[in-house]
Amino acid sequence: VQLQASGGGLVQHEGSLRLSCKAYGSIFSVFRSKDMGWYRQVPGKERELVARISAGGDIKYSDSVKGRFTISRDNSKKTVHLQMNNLRPEDTADYYCNTYSPSGTYDWAWGTGTLVTVSS
Repeated sequence: VQLQASGGGLVQHEGSLRLSCKAYGSIFSVFRSKDMGWYRQVPGKERELVARISAGGDIKYSDSVKGRFTISRDNSKKTVHLQMNNLRPEDTADYYCNTYSPSGTYDWAWGTGTLVTVSS
């Protein structure tokens, strides 16, 4: 499975972006069984989980994005989305998707991320 994120770019403070991440090579029945997460990473810092959605549709957000970001999934397209509103300069990072597990392990290799840059 290859994970490919897209939709990033340069946006002004309080602007919006919608990210997508598709799991190429995954079959429908496998993808829909996975809990999925959106992660972000700033150079020199650890990767951070910002939002996750379970196979059953349960959703959790990190405190830093709660109320501003919305995660969703389209199992038929093997894609997860992240709608980001009211963006702040501290949201600037490379954004990735992958499976989510409480143990911190990932079912798939990290794919290509998408860079989000928020200007002040």
